[in-house]
Amino acid sequence: MEIGTIGAGALAQAFARRALKAGHKVKLSNSRGPDRLREIVNQLGPGATAATKEEAAACEMVLLAVPWDNVPSTLASLPKWNNQILIDGTNPFHGKAGKFTPADVGNLSTSQLVAALAPGARVVKAFNHMIVPNLEADPVVNGARRVAFISADDDGAKKRVQTLLENCGYSVVDLGNLRDGGLIQQAGGPLAGRDFFERGEYHK
Repeated sequence: MEIGTIGAGALAQAFARRALKAGHKVKLSNSRGPDRLREIVNQLGPGATAATKEEAAACEMVLLAVPWDNVPSTLASLPKWNNQILIDGTNPFHGKAGKFTPADVGNLSTSQLVAALAPGARVVKAFNHMIVPNLEADPVVNGARRVAFISADDDGAKKRVQTLLENCGYSVVDLGNLRDGGLIQQAGGPLAGRDFFERGEYHK
């Protein structure tokens, strides 16, 4: 499968490495254009390509991995969604790494807001609880699989993302819909930043 990323920072690169290792292809994009991604793509290796945001968003599955403050303008700049699965990896923080302040999103999950800003996309929330070093690390440790949480209102899209994550080596836990599941795993929720493993023998 070919997966696009909107954003090419630490989260997108860590996700790309996992997806590439599982045999998928990844189109990375950012706000500055493909030419600024050549070095990153070369480091990621075969299967990774630099793309425009429009090209990345046209993939059947797309990871949204931009700072929260950039989400509205980023989504507004993209073509109309046509049932692509949009994995929301954003968390409600203003500012950039090292200068984060929590954003007030009321009693909504970030993914509910993303879904409202991306009509036509099938939004699935994932990776919100996982810090980047844990995403970069091997998902299997001493026979135990790292847990990845997902939530969505579209069961078919959620199942597709679950299959992708299991293919990457994770043990997937379904937290339910975008609102309830999203609030549990996003920043400020009880699972945010925690690292869980499922015990039991697992062989790649």
